[in-house]
Amino acid sequence: MAEDGSTQSASVWPLPKFHFQVKWDDTEVAFQEVAGLDIETQPIEYRAGNSKVFSTVKMPGLLKTGTITMKKGVFKGDNAMFAWFAEVKMNTIKRKSVTISLLDEEHNPTMVWKVQNAFPVKVSSTDLKAEGNEVAVETLELAFEGLEIENG
Repeated sequence: MAEDGSTQSASVWPLPKFHFQVKWDDTEVAFQEVAGLDIETQPIEYRAGNSKVFSTVKMPGLLKTGTITMKKGVFKGDNAMFAWFAEVKMNTIKRKSVTISLLDEEHNPTMVWKVQNAFPVKVSSTDLKAEGNEVAVETLELAFEGLEIENG
């Protein structure tokens, strides 16, 4: 008899990544793609001069965050990303908390990435092509200082 899946637990399957939500300043922004939710530690190598072992010891060092890249369609009159980028002037930018949530079928968060002190470092407009039929897409890159992950 073939297995119909009725005996499997819901936790067996990995989460799909196509249903997500991005918020900042209590505003939801519809993005098509989010990438770069990275954080790493830079290893420190150390060896004491009187060590009998002829190799270094590695220890965790400073945390290093990447750059989040978000892409969205271009809409008439929507200049929110460019307006935020225009505020960047010699360390006077208002940094924002950004919440990225992976949603389930009922639109409830299952995984939440909370990004602290984010600010735009690059905004790219769409490329234009007379023979193309694609949607116009703009890109926003954010630098950030901290990342927390929560399970819903």
